[in-house]
Amino acid sequence: QVQLVESGGGLVQAGGSLRLSCAASGGTFSNYAMGWFRQAPGKEREFVAAIIWSGGRTNYADSVKGRFTISRDNAKNTVYLQMNSLKPEDTAVYYCAADRYGLGYSRTYNYDYWGQGTQVTVSS
Repeated sequence: QVQLVESGGGLVQAGGSLRLSCAASGGTFSNYAMGWFRQAPGKEREFVAAIIWSGGRTNYADSVKGRFTISRDNAKNTVYLQMNSLKPEDTAVYYCAADRYGLGYSRTYNYDYWGQGTQVTVSS
């Protein structure tokens, strides 16, 4: 059973930056594609970014392209989300997820394991 634990969320002013981390345990991290999703109050969970096992391919939602960067360190079993130029509309609970088939697609049903989430709040 894979366990995922997010950290790094918090309160930041618009235009600021945060880096989220997601530490994985209990599985072969280097085999999985990893994704970040977010969910704002009253809205559905939405895709943010994904990265395949090698880090050689990434995928971003249009709303975060050019501002967010996903990366991974397989030696540390950790995936990161660097978030720059944050906007109030980025406010949400951010979740990391693992895709055991390694595809790194953008749908929630592609992912098998989920973390508990970390809150990101961007003030205007």
